[in-house]
Amino acid sequence: MTLQERLNNEDRFAKSIGAQLTEVREGYACAELMVEEHHLNGAGVCQGGVMYTLADLSFAAVTNSHGILSLGISNTITFIKSAHLGERIKAECIELVNHHKLPYCDIKISNGKGEILAMMTGLVYRMKNHFVFDKLM
Repeated sequence: MTLQERLNNEDRFAKSIGAQLTEVREGYACAELMVEEHHLNGAGVCQGGVMYTLADLSFAAVTNSHGILSLGISNTITFIKSAHLGERIKAECIELVNHHKLPYCDIKISNGKGEILAMMTGLVYRMKNHFVFDKLM
């Protein structure tokens, strides 16, 4: 099983909202979803937690791509622009620091027009456990 398949199947919350990894390579991952009715908040725009979960899925792919279980310990997200019903949004994560214990990433959430909707930073803690998969994609 690839890392992409493992996370798309085993991250049950991300799967439940329709988030899917579309690309995974060392130091980079992209996750996407289509904003649907059930993603909207009381203001009629995409709930921030949906964008956070999408970003977190790409973050998980990048940080676990080295085969060592890595769990998020700190994230900061800044919402810049709303996502709307019917838009396809994506989160692209880039590993900036591949530290043996505390890797650090930047995640950009954007819409189909390339407009930045949110920016997130993430820090993980690398465990001693292996995270097993056959290949990235």
